Amino acid sequence: MHEKRFNREIERLRDPDRIARLEVARVVELVLAGLEDTKTFLDIGTGSGLFAEQFAAKGFEVTGLDANPEMIPAAQMFVPTAQFRIGVAEKLPFDDHSFDILFMGLLLHEVDDLERALSEASRVMKRRIAILEWPHEVGEFGPPLEHRLSVEKIASAAKEAGLKMYQQERLDHLVLYILEK
Repeated sequence: MHEKRFNREIERLRDPDRIARLEVARVVELVLAGLEDTKTFLDIGTGSGLFAEQFAAKGFEVTGLDANPEMIPAAQMFVPTAQFRIGVAEKLPFDDHSFDILFMGLLLHEVDDLERALSEASRVMKRRIAILEWPHEVGEFGPPLEHRLSVEKIASAAKEAGLKMYQQERLDHLVLYILEK
């Protein structure tokens, strides 16, 4: 169980080349497009808090969650105003409708139960779920093809969770999916 989870050094999460491939500023802009009056943000699989940091800088009340306990102090160091907790996407320790925006950055391909993770995300979200994932193709970076998720698989699991695909944006190295109810 959990054999696909990221478990390498925290420093690698903040590597400048990796950050450039993530297109952080563009992703944040796309996630926020068309939304007003949003203030709460949950970063599921926060890692070192890279995206949490960007949303905190935009004035969001940020909460981060990660299954790896070593990530929590690292994220807290980068985003001291945020709240970070240990937990998994398939069992979110939050009340229904707790967050305006949920973000899963390079996480969904690692979960043990895709449908359960999206159902939990749907339960605690108010407005939008954003999923940043590897495209379902062999690539120079990222996990092997058998760990990557196809658009169809994400769309099917989203539908099961009562969500619809609001937007799908191909980035230089990744794909951003935006889901809403």
